[in-house]
Amino acid sequence: MRLAELSERSGVAIATIKYYLREGLLPPGRRVSATTADYDEGHLRRLRLVRAMIQVGQVPVANVRKVLGHVDDESLGRTIRLGAALWALPREPEPADGDGDGGAEDEAMAAARAEVDSLLRALGWSTAREVGELSPVHRSLVAAVATLMRLGYPWDAALMAPYAQLMHQVAVRDLDFVETHPSEAEQVETAVAATILFRPVLNALHRLAQEEESARRYGLE
Repeated sequence: MRLAELSERSGVAIATIKYYLREGLLPPGRRVSATTADYDEGHLRRLRLVRAMIQVGQVPVANVRKVLGHVDDESLGRTIRLGAALWALPREPEPADGDGDGGAEDEAMAAARAEVDSLLRALGWSTAREVGELSPVHRSLVAAVATLMRLGYPWDAALMAPYAQLMHQVAVRDLDFVETHPSEAEQVETAVAATILFRPVLNALHRLAQEEESARRYGLE
Protein backbone atom coordinates (compact mmCIF):
# COMPACT_ATOMS: atom_id res chain seq x y z
CA MET A 1 0.00 0.00 0.00
CA ARG A 2 1.09 3.60 -0.58
CA LEU A 3 1.50 6.19 2.15
CA ALA A 4 -1.98 7.64 1.52
CA GLU A 5 -3.61 4.24 2.00
CA LEU A 6 -1.54 3.59 5.12
CA SER A 7 -2.78 6.90 6.48
CA GLU A 8 -6.39 6.13 5.59
CA ARG A 9 -6.37 2.64 7.09
CA SER A 10 -4.59 3.67 10.28
CA GLY A 11 -6.32 7.00 10.82
CA VAL A 12 -2.91 8.66 11.26
CA ALA A 13 -2.15 11.80 9.29
CA ILE A 14 0.48 11.54 6.57
CA ALA A 15 2.57 14.23 8.27
CA THR A 16 2.56 12.21 11.50
CA ILE A 17 3.57 9.03 9.69
CA LYS A 18 6.46 10.90 8.07
CA TYR A 19 7.50 12.13 11.53
CA TYR A 20 7.47 8.56 12.86
CA LEU A 21 9.58 7.49 9.89
CA ARG A 22 12.12 10.26 10.53
CA GLU A 23 12.30 9.32 14.22
CA GLY A 24 12.87 5.66 13.42
CA LEU A 25 9.63 4.55 15.07
CA LEU A 26 8.34 3.12 11.81
CA PRO A 27 10.62 1.15 9.47
CA PRO A 28 11.01 2.57 5.95
CA GLY A 29 8.80 1.15 3.24
CA ARG A 30 10.02 -0.75 0.22
CA ARG A 31 11.30 1.83 -2.23
CA VAL A 32 9.55 1.62 -5.60
CA SER A 33 10.79 4.92 -7.03
CA ALA A 34 12.82 7.95 -5.99
CA THR A 35 9.78 9.49 -4.29
CA THR A 36 7.49 6.54 -3.58
CA ALA A 37 7.60 3.66 -1.12
CA ASP A 38 5.33 0.70 -0.55
CA TYR A 39 4.10 -0.33 2.91
CA ASP A 40 2.64 -3.60 4.17
CA GLU A 41 0.53 -4.98 7.01
CA GLY A 42 3.58 -4.99 9.26
CA HIS A 43 3.83 -1.21 8.92
CA LEU A 44 0.14 -0.87 9.76
CA ARG A 45 0.53 -3.05 12.84
CA ARG A 46 3.62 -1.15 13.98
CA LEU A 47 1.89 2.17 13.40
CA ARG A 48 -0.98 1.11 15.66
CA LEU A 49 1.50 0.08 18.35
CA VAL A 50 3.31 3.43 18.15
CA ARG A 51 -0.01 5.28 18.42
CA ALA A 52 -1.00 3.17 21.45
CA MET A 53 2.26 3.98 23.22
CA ILE A 54 2.27 7.70 22.43
CA GLN A 55 -1.43 8.57 22.57
CA VAL A 56 -2.77 6.16 25.18
CA GLY A 57 0.32 5.35 27.20
CA GLN A 58 1.76 8.88 26.98
CA VAL A 59 5.17 7.30 26.35
CA PRO A 60 7.84 9.79 25.24
CA VAL A 61 9.26 9.26 21.76
CA ALA A 62 12.69 8.37 23.15
CA ASN A 63 11.15 5.59 25.26
CA VAL A 64 9.09 4.37 22.30
CA ARG A 65 12.26 4.07 20.27
CA LYS A 66 13.92 2.09 23.07
CA VAL A 67 10.94 -0.25 23.45
CA LEU A 68 10.83 -0.90 19.70
CA GLY A 69 14.56 -1.59 19.69
CA HIS A 70 13.95 -4.50 22.05
CA VAL A 71 10.87 -5.63 20.10
CA ASP A 72 12.99 -5.89 16.94
CA ASP A 73 16.07 -7.46 18.58
CA GLU A 74 16.00 -10.99 17.18
CA SER A 75 19.23 -11.87 19.00
CA LEU A 76 17.28 -12.09 22.28
CA GLY A 77 15.29 -15.07 23.45
CA ARG A 78 11.54 -14.55 23.60
CA THR A 79 11.34 -14.13 27.38
CA ILE A 80 14.25 -11.68 27.52
CA ARG A 81 12.99 -9.84 24.44
CA LEU A 82 9.53 -9.39 25.94
CA GLY A 83 10.88 -8.50 29.38
CA ALA A 84 13.29 -5.92 28.00
CA ALA A 85 10.55 -4.28 25.93
CA LEU A 86 8.16 -4.08 28.89
CA TRP A 87 10.89 -2.85 31.26
CA ALA A 88 11.56 0.02 28.88
CA LEU A 89 8.01 1.33 29.30
CA PRO A 90 7.73 4.25 31.75
CA ARG A 91 6.60 3.41 35.28
CA GLU A 92 5.58 5.26 38.39
CA PRO A 93 8.58 6.89 40.14
CA GLU A 94 10.15 4.61 42.71
CA PRO A 95 10.25 6.15 46.21
CA ALA A 96 13.66 6.51 47.80
CA ASP A 97 14.72 3.90 50.36
CA GLY A 98 14.52 6.37 53.20
CA ASP A 99 13.52 9.83 54.24
CA GLY A 100 16.99 10.93 55.18
CA ASP A 101 16.88 10.05 58.89
CA GLY A 102 17.84 6.41 58.46
CA GLY A 103 14.79 5.36 60.51
CA ALA A 104 11.36 3.97 59.79
CA GLU A 105 11.55 4.50 56.03
CA ASP A 106 14.59 2.24 55.68
CA GLU A 107 13.04 -0.34 58.01
CA ALA A 108 9.88 -0.38 55.90
CA MET A 109 11.84 -1.00 52.72
CA ALA A 110 13.80 -3.83 54.35
CA ALA A 111 10.60 -5.39 55.68
CA ALA A 112 8.91 -5.04 52.30
CA ARG A 113 11.82 -6.73 50.51
CA ALA A 114 11.63 -9.62 52.97
CA GLU A 115 7.88 -10.02 52.45
CA VAL A 116 8.17 -9.89 48.66
CA ASP A 117 10.98 -12.46 48.73
CA SER A 118 8.87 -14.68 51.01
CA LEU A 119 5.94 -14.31 48.62
CA LEU A 120 7.99 -15.29 45.56
CA ARG A 121 9.42 -18.30 47.39
CA ALA A 122 5.97 -19.46 48.45
CA LEU A 123 4.64 -19.09 44.90
CA GLY A 124 7.63 -20.85 43.37
CA TRP A 125 8.30 -17.88 41.08
CA SER A 126 12.00 -18.67 40.72
CA THR A 127 12.64 -16.38 37.74
CA ALA A 128 11.22 -13.37 39.58
CA ARG A 129 13.40 -14.19 42.58
CA GLU A 130 16.55 -14.64 40.48
CA VAL A 131 16.06 -11.35 38.64
CA GLY A 132 15.09 -9.59 41.87
CA GLU A 133 16.14 -5.97 42.22
CA LEU A 134 17.34 -5.85 38.61
CA SER A 135 13.68 -5.75 37.62
CA PRO A 136 12.00 -2.33 37.81
CA VAL A 137 8.72 -4.19 38.37
CA HIS A 138 10.19 -5.97 41.41
CA ARG A 139 11.46 -2.65 42.76
CA SER A 140 8.05 -1.05 42.23
CA LEU A 141 6.36 -3.86 44.14
CA VAL A 142 8.77 -3.53 47.05
CA ALA A 143 8.27 0.25 47.11
CA ALA A 144 4.47 -0.12 47.04
CA VAL A 145 4.48 -2.65 49.88
CA ALA A 146 6.81 -0.41 51.90
CA THR A 147 4.43 2.52 51.41
CA LEU A 148 1.50 0.43 52.65
CA MET A 149 3.52 -0.55 55.72
CA ARG A 150 4.38 3.06 56.52
CA LEU A 151 0.71 3.98 56.32
CA GLY A 152 -0.26 1.26 58.76
CA TYR A 153 -1.39 -1.40 56.27
CA PRO A 154 1.01 -4.32 56.81
CA TRP A 155 0.64 -6.19 53.52
CA ASP A 156 2.65 -9.32 54.15
CA ALA A 157 3.29 -12.34 51.94
CA ALA A 158 0.20 -14.19 53.17
CA LEU A 159 -2.09 -11.29 52.23
CA MET A 160 -0.47 -10.82 48.82
CA ALA A 161 -0.45 -14.49 47.82
CA PRO A 162 -4.13 -14.83 46.72
CA TYR A 163 -3.80 -11.65 44.63
CA ALA A 164 -0.59 -12.93 43.06
CA GLN A 165 -2.25 -16.23 42.18
CA LEU A 166 -5.13 -14.40 40.50
CA MET A 167 -2.67 -12.25 38.56
CA HIS A 168 -0.90 -15.40 37.41
CA GLN A 169 -4.19 -16.53 35.88
CA VAL A 170 -4.39 -13.16 34.11
CA ALA A 171 -0.82 -13.68 32.84
CA VAL A 172 -1.78 -17.09 31.45
CA ARG A 173 -4.67 -15.48 29.55
CA ASP A 174 -2.34 -12.71 28.34
CA LEU A 175 0.17 -15.12 26.84
CA ASP A 176 -2.55 -17.36 25.41
CA PHE A 177 -3.76 -14.28 23.51
CA VAL A 178 -0.25 -13.24 22.50
CA GLU A 179 0.43 -16.71 21.09
CA THR A 180 -2.48 -16.39 18.66
CA HIS A 181 -0.19 -14.18 16.57
CA PRO A 182 2.09 -16.04 14.15
CA SER A 183 5.52 -14.43 14.43
CA GLU A 184 7.64 -13.76 17.49
CA ALA A 185 7.88 -10.05 16.60
CA GLU A 186 4.08 -9.79 16.40
CA GLN A 187 3.78 -11.57 19.73
CA VAL A 188 6.13 -9.12 21.46
CA GLU A 189 4.38 -6.18 19.79
CA THR A 190 1.02 -7.48 20.98
CA ALA A 191 2.29 -7.93 24.53
CA VAL A 192 3.53 -4.34 24.64
CA ALA A 193 0.27 -3.00 23.22
CA ALA A 194 -1.76 -5.12 25.65
CA THR A 195 0.24 -3.85 28.60
CA ILE A 196 -0.77 -0.30 27.69
CA LEU A 197 -4.28 -0.82 26.36
CA PHE A 198 -5.57 -3.56 28.67
CA ARG A 199 -4.59 -1.86 31.94
CA PRO A 200 -7.60 0.51 31.89
CA VAL A 201 -9.85 -2.46 31.08
CA LEU A 202 -8.50 -4.51 34.00
CA ASN A 203 -8.76 -1.55 36.37
CA ALA A 204 -12.35 -0.94 35.32
CA LEU A 205 -13.27 -4.61 35.67
CA HIS A 206 -11.70 -4.63 39.14
CA ARG A 207 -13.81 -1.66 40.21
CA LEU A 208 -16.99 -3.15 38.73
CA ALA A 209 -16.31 -6.46 40.49
CA GLN A 210 -15.87 -4.61 43.80
CA GLU A 211 -19.18 -2.80 43.28
CA GLU A 212 -20.96 -6.03 42.38
CA GLU A 213 -19.59 -7.92 45.37
CA SER A 214 -20.43 -5.04 47.71
CA ALA A 215 -24.02 -5.02 46.47
CA ARG A 216 -24.28 -8.79 46.93
CA ARG A 217 -22.97 -8.61 50.48
CA TYR A 218 -24.54 -5.42 51.75
CA GLY A 219 -27.36 -4.59 49.33
CA LEU A 220 -27.87 -1.32 47.51
CA GLU A 221 -29.00 0.74 50.49
